[in-house]
Amino acid sequence: MIDAKRYPLLSSIDRPALLRELPQERLGEVARELRGYLIETVSGTGGHFGAGLGALELTIALHYVYHTPEDQLLWDVGHQAYPHKVLTGRADRLGTIRKFGGLAPFPHRAESEYDTFGVGHAGTATGAAIGMALAFRAQHDCRKVVAVVGDGAMTCGQSFEALNHGGASRPDMLLVLNDNAMSISENVGGLVNYFSRILSGRLYTTLREGGKRVLQHMPPAWELARRGEAALKGIVLPGTLFEELGWNYVGPIDGHDLPTLVYTLRNLRELKGPQFLHVVTRKGKGYAPAEADPTKWHGPSPFDPESGKFKKKASLPTYSQIFGRWACDMAERDPRFFAITPAMREGSGLVEYHRRFPERYADVGIAEQHSVTLGAGLAVEGMKPVVAIYSTFLQRAYDQLIHDVAIQNLPVLFAIDRAGIVGGDGATHQGAFDLSYLRCIPNIVVMAPADENECRQMLYTGYTLDQPAAVRYPRGSGPGIEPQVEMQALPIGKAEIRRRGKTLAILAFGAMVPVAAEIAEKLDATLVNMRFIKPLDQETIRKMATDHDLLVTLEENVIAGGAGSAVAEVLNALTLLRPILHIGLPDVFCEHGSREDMLACLGLDAAGIEKRITDWRNRLKTIQPAPLASTSRS
Repeated sequence: MIDAKRYPLLSSIDRPALLRELPQERLGEVARELRGYLIETVSGTGGHFGAGLGALELTIALHYVYHTPEDQLLWDVGHQAYPHKVLTGRADRLGTIRKFGGLAPFPHRAESEYDTFGVGHAGTATGAAIGMALAFRAQHDCRKVVAVVGDGAMTCGQSFEALNHGGASRPDMLLVLNDNAMSISENVGGLVNYFSRILSGRLYTTLREGGKRVLQHMPPAWELARRGEAALKGIVLPGTLFEELGWNYVGPIDGHDLPTLVYTLRNLRELKGPQFLHVVTRKGKGYAPAEADPTKWHGPSPFDPESGKFKKKASLPTYSQIFGRWACDMAERDPRFFAITPAMREGSGLVEYHRRFPERYADVGIAEQHSVTLGAGLAVEGMKPVVAIYSTFLQRAYDQLIHDVAIQNLPVLFAIDRAGIVGGDGATHQGAFDLSYLRCIPNIVVMAPADENECRQMLYTGYTLDQPAAVRYPRGSGPGIEPQVEMQALPIGKAEIRRRGKTLAILAFGAMVPVAAEIAEKLDATLVNMRFIKPLDQETIRKMATDHDLLVTLEENVIAGGAGSAVAEVLNALTLLRPILHIGLPDVFCEHGSREDMLACLGLDAAGIEKRITDWRNRLKTIQPAPLASTSRS
């Protein structure tokens, strides 16, 4: 329960309607208590932190002015939505966020009526909000729609597609750009706030719209007035682009100035057509360490709120760090090496690489499609591009992967991070599908390492190829195998037999190999580290089917169309019919929780896998084989 003594005002607000009953002058108290509660809670749980602190006043103002949940409030991605969750009746459960069975990491429609649209990937809120506003128009519904989009999402092509359509379709809605890329500077002060109040006010709007109606009958005068207004805004404001796309631009305003926010939002709520409000915030506002290093504090692990020191203990190097070190080593050796990331420099382990090789590095922003096509262009001119991308984000560039890379058989290497279960980020971020959507593409080689050293060797292997290649590895650390400095290309399509057993063979892929080793010992099974998903080692598969009665495939990918399905296709083509059990991710969207909790829940930990194999073998014993049909003639 939220402590009513420490947070007397916040503890009395379990829905925005109660917030709206407060006099406006008390909103500052709400902001102070909410900021303190976020710092206290997230310091114990970890999670998305800086963005929420930065959007705190904006969140309060939006719920204060708009009649949520009747009015629709959308958050792009949702990193900044923790204050929204607190103000909408979930304060007592905030400590469970991102945990198994707890609050979702992002807005989630099944969780609350205030979460109007499920999010997780950047750039979707603007289009969804336009759709909602057009639906209201078609239904003669006067409810309002607001979308809050971060500046990072404005690098996403989908955002601009939506902006272009919104300007043409003219929905009655507000798009708020939460710009936290810079601190509040001199040009975002009293004068600009005053100017924004004028631009959003009734007098200016009346004169603007009335002038349009008059001057549109006088084409030369209208064109002169239109250019004059755009030029005036362009001199002092960065909104000309949005005006040209058909949006009425207002701002920038100080996103931590509650009176100005409330005043401006009240004006904008009454306006028709697509409105664009530019709000400048400071990421991590109110917590000095987060303000000083917003990137580090975007999604911290648990920390001491007094000192700002992290509580996380030292651990093994992560696969992302293994990749980052390999990238630096390769760039030293080969001047053709070029690293690309779609806004995931830190997550993908490229910070050191960027520092050392800035001329052979591109962060394209949240533009996954462009990252892949950029790699194709580099490859055409003789460079050796490596696209460092999360499994879930590569889904957004699937057409470019096929059309621009694979069809032209270009040597682009995909370092696919966060493959399999990722933990707290939940369904939108699970790397559940990459083996299925990669293995059906011609020309590409697909690998999955069992440990850290194999990851390094596979990255090198893919880099040496004159064709597309992908190495997919999980989030976090591996079993602790020290990578060898010397690199040697693996034989393409060749598996590794790690243990020989009797009647059962386990064919394991990638991160499932270490857990499979434990099970193989208990069940006296043969263990094969398959290494390659495409091309498969057909000879080893044939030998396993010939020498064993039962086969099990094990992967951290959906079973449908995955690596196990590929093994079954090989066996069918060889007419080697054997009982085969496919173990992998089920045909559901896996929600949030720690990786360990999720694997246990899905039956993909050691105990769960052993039980599934044992139960399957017991069921097979009860099945009497059908007699073969006689081929003799009477």
